[in-house]
Formats: sequence, C-alpha cells, structure tokens
Amino acid sequence: MRAPLTVILLLVSAALTAFSAAALPFYFRTDRVTLPVITAVLWLLFAAALWSLRGVHGRKAVTIVLLGAVAIGGAALAGPPNTSTDSARYAWDGIVQNAGVSPYAHVPADPALAELRTDWLFPPSVDGGCDGERVMTFEEVGTGEVLCSTINRATVPTIYPPVAQAAFAAVRWLVPVEAQYQPMQVLGLLISLAVTGLLLRALHRAGRDPRWAALWAWCPLVATEAVTNSHIDALGALLLVLATMAAASNRRWLAGIALGASVATKLIPVIGAPALARPGWWRTALAAVAVFLLVYVPAVLSDGPGVLGYLPGYLSEEGYESGERFIMLSWLAPGLGATLLAAALIAVAAVLVWRKTDPADPWLGQLVMIGVVLLVVTPRYPWYALLLLPMIAMTGRWEWLLVPLALTERLLFPDVPAARLAVVLAVVGIVVGTVRRAQPGWHLRALREIRNPFRGPISHEKT
Repeated sequence: MRAPLTVILLLVSAALTAFSAAALPFYFRTDRVTLPVITAVLWLLFAAALWSLRGVHGRKAVTIVLLGAVAIGGAALAGPPNTSTDSARYAWDGIVQNAGVSPYAHVPADPALAELRTDWLFPPSVDGGCDGERVMTFEEVGTGEVLCSTINRATVPTIYPPVAQAAFAAVRWLVPVEAQYQPMQVLGLLISLAVTGLLLRALHRAGRDPRWAALWAWCPLVATEAVTNSHIDALGALLLVLATMAAASNRRWLAGIALGASVATKLIPVIGAPALARPGWWRTALAAVAVFLLVYVPAVLSDGPGVLGYLPGYLSEEGYESGERFIMLSWLAPGLGATLLAAALIAVAAVLVWRKTDPADPWLGQLVMIGVVLLVVTPRYPWYALLLLPMIAMTGRWEWLLVPLALTERLLFPDVPAARLAVVLAVVGIVVGTVRRAQPGWHLRALREIRNPFRGPISHEKT
C-alpha cells in the first residue's frame, strides 16, 4: 500500500507545484499570502512522501524516486519565475554574447545595445511609466530616457562568472530571442534530474540507501529554485557533486577540475574546497586553480577588472561589508564586528572540516561546511541552499533541511526578527537531531574533540 500512497502524494505535490507556477501572480507585487501557504503545504507533502517511501523497497523505490523527480520538476515548468527576476538577466547575457558583445563591458541600459532589446525583456513604457509583472523602471544610460525592463539592476554590469555565461550563451544559441523563460527552466530541469541520477549512483557506491536521493529529487526548493526560477546555482551544485564523487574515489585531478568549474559558475561553491583537500590536496588545488584561470583569463584580457561585474556593489548593497546582512551575528556584534566574527567562524569551520573529513567519504564534511556558512551568512535567497541539499541526501541527515526552510521563510517574510527565530529553530533542530543519532558515549568523544580539535579525520557514521 505504501507505493500507491507515495505516488498519490507525489502527484498531488506536482499538481500544486504546477498551480503555484502557472496561476499565482509574481509574489512581490500583489498577493503575499497564497504562495507562502502553498509553499508550506508543498513542504508538508514532501515530508509525507518521504515518510511513505519508508515502506517501499528495492527497484520499486528507485523507480518512484525518479518518477517523482520527473513529475514535480516537469510541473515546475508550468509558469514563469514567481519569486525572482534573475533568469531575465541570464537571457540578456546570453543574447548579447551571441551578438559578440561582452556582458561585462556593457550594461543592459546602454543605448549602444538598443537593437538587441526584445519586447519581453524591455517592454515599451505606457504614458511615460512602466507596468506589468516583473517590470522595473530605469533610466537609459546617457540619455535619461525612461526604460522599462524585466532585468533587475539594468544599469549595472552582470555579476555572473564565465562558466555561467557560457551556459547562458549556449541556451540562447539554441532558441530564438523571442523565447522567454522556458529555455533556462528546461536547463534547470535537466540539471535537477542529472543531480538525482548522480546521487543514486553515489549512494549505491557508498552502500547507502538510494531512497535518500528523494531529499533532493522531491524537495520543493529544487522545483522552485532550480526549475521555475531556474537559478544557475543548480549548475554549481551539479559540478560540486561531481567534484565530491571524484574525491571520494580518490580521483583528485578530476575533483579539482569539477571544483574549479563549479566555482567559476557562481563563486560560492569555493566553500566546498575544505572537504576535498586531503590527501593529495595539491592535485585538487592545482586542477581547480587551472580550470578557474582557464575560463577567467580570456575574460580578464578582454574586459580587465570589469570581469568582476557588479560583485563588489552587490556585496555592499546586500550589507555584507557593513555586517548588516548577518542577521544573527549583527545581533551580537553590530557593524563591522559582525563581518569579522562571520569571517572567523567560517575560517574555523573550514580548518576543522579540512582536518576532520574522511577523504574516502567527504560528504559529511561538505554538509557541515556548507551548512555552517549558510547559517552564518544567512542570505536572503534560499537558492543558495541548492548546494546543501545533495549533501543532506548523501548523509541522510534530514534535520539539515531546516536550513533551506529557514532561508525560504527569510525570502517570503522579509522580517528580521522572524528570520532570526527561523535560524535559531534550525540550529536547535540540527543540534537535537545530531545528538539523537549519536552513538553512546558521544559526550566523552565531544569533550576529547574540544580538548584536541585538530586530532585528525573522523569517518562518517552511516545513518
């Protein structure tokens, strides 16, 4: 009976995912109640489907995992992005690259690129103003003319690194410029399915239950952020999974190549490096740096410092330089103190992960490193947690799903006290879950670790 029940739950989840993508308006412009309610229901359905999957075994379970990934991911294609406008920038960057223009050298509001503007990215103004979902108002550079665009920050250069740019250009090369959000959404679906396949393979190799792959395959965050909103972070996650699989098999050169490509996709996957650094760290590091330079040097030679794009401005705008964005740490150490404390905590976590990670089983190290960074940095954007989800699946430590849940709450309810409460609850849940799964005598081992935190690697305890 569990298999039919699981399938029914997945079909209901797919139907609700399609409804949220196709029928609801862009979240930040009108209704601020319906989408959060539907999101909560989707997470409850996700939990119920995982519980039901416990009663399904063998090939039937693997088949249901795959079918659920296809059904929910396919349903997420039903409508345009619902909480983000980033994929409009992806499309523009791809269009200008295919026209022989560097997205680092020209901003979308540059009149020199006026002939490349399409109506869906630059809708005409109405009575001197801009109207419509996802449409923002800017002034054209140099002319001051009112400009309507679905591209956020149209007056600044792109922020995305070269591997991401290559993906944007490849996707837009395959479709006409009139094609809107669907091409990147299809890429997101393909990436999400590829990660599901890699997780099933990695779990099999590690002798773990393949059903854990459902933690990625059915997760509402994947459907929403990898497919509907088509964030390029999914590609970074895919490459980091490949890097970690290669490291677990002692293929250090391949691990470095995949890691370098992942970092050159979104930069943040660099936090996956400490768990991959031992042994033979120099091979991984050399390959990663070589790949990173290989894709960046041509851009630097062409655009110079402009290859950084809007990254410095973005970090300042988001409050990371001032420390305001660290919502937990700014509570303890306002201003610059929060930034310094965040850097110190991340550095300590990196050293401990580097020292403690089992080279043959780096998944737990990845989980801890990425999870700690997300809890310390507390970004407003839940799609950063796409890096964390595969590591949760590989370790089976489902309590860490509280991190993407907390970040989702932070996006849908941009209230700092509520976000702080969500993060505190996530930390408490993770600590309780970790203690409950610990073997007898864990407190004595913890005391030994505190006395000598650099005592060498520890193996992952199978869950």
